[in-house]
Amino acid sequence: MTQVSDSEITVRDGGVLAGPIRQSVNTAINAKGSIHDTATATKLGLRGGTVAGSIHMDLFPPVFLKAFGQRWFERGTLSLYFINATIDREPVQAFVKLPPEGARDAQVDVWVDREDGMRVAEGSASVGNPLEQTALLRRPLDRFDPGELRILKDVKPGDSLQPVDVTYTMAQQKERLGVITEKLDWYEKGSPWGAPIVTPAGYVNLLYAKSIATMRANLGKAVGLFGAIEIRNINGPLKVDQPYRVTGDIVATGQSPKTEYFWFETAANDADGKRVAEMRMLLRFMKASSPRYQD
Repeated sequence: MTQVSDSEITVRDGGVLAGPIRQSVNTAINAKGSIHDTATATKLGLRGGTVAGSIHMDLFPPVFLKAFGQRWFERGTLSLYFINATIDREPVQAFVKLPPEGARDAQVDVWVDREDGMRVAEGSASVGNPLEQTALLRRPLDRFDPGELRILKDVKPGDSLQPVDVTYTMAQQKERLGVITEKLDWYEKGSPWGAPIVTPAGYVNLLYAKSIATMRANLGKAVGLFGAIEIRNINGPLKVDQPYRVTGDIVATGQSPKTEYFWFETAANDADGKRVAEMRMLLRFMKASSPRYQD
């Protein structure tokens, strides 16, 4: 596996680093009944099965290495709000505003654009301990009155998620590496922290999938999608084949004309109880997909 070269990352006017144009893969295209399945997605009014927002997060690490150095993996964040969905292998590109030269604590704007200029996601990235809040932490959670929720009628802010024990295995990592567009040798061959490290998309899987599984089963048949994701390295990075205890809480609930949604926070602690990483996520559910809206 060959790491992305510095020559593939260019500096644009205004001090913006641009990663190479890549084709993010819809790895869940065969997940029938999901937003990633073309038949389901088109029935709900989308152009096709969507690429999960977490997949686009894997575009950033090589650019972060150039912007922040390897310290980002220890004490860095990536905070993205997803604006437009892409479909399988549509060309996309990651952009990172350069931090001030020599700054150890900095936060900058980041975004992902489709090759034709359509904005896919935007937000912030940071390293160290900057004074500003991240893009998602400063986003108001009470913009809409929750009203009467149907899909999420039993989900309340302050609810705790059941603690779960999770390990992101090398088998999972290798499956991801088979389709990842931005490769780092550290994902498979060991790293400055010893073991291979988990990709950003792997962070999302580890901090999301198992902890939400029980709650998700109680929501009935409703198609979900990622609305926003923030990952934080607290004492990072997360490592492959290392056990973690994941805990979490519901932060807020609400609805838009087409979706019901909730925000939640999760955290991963290692076997010694040390906080390694955290995540904030906005998870949406399509009203048109739920029997609870079939009046």
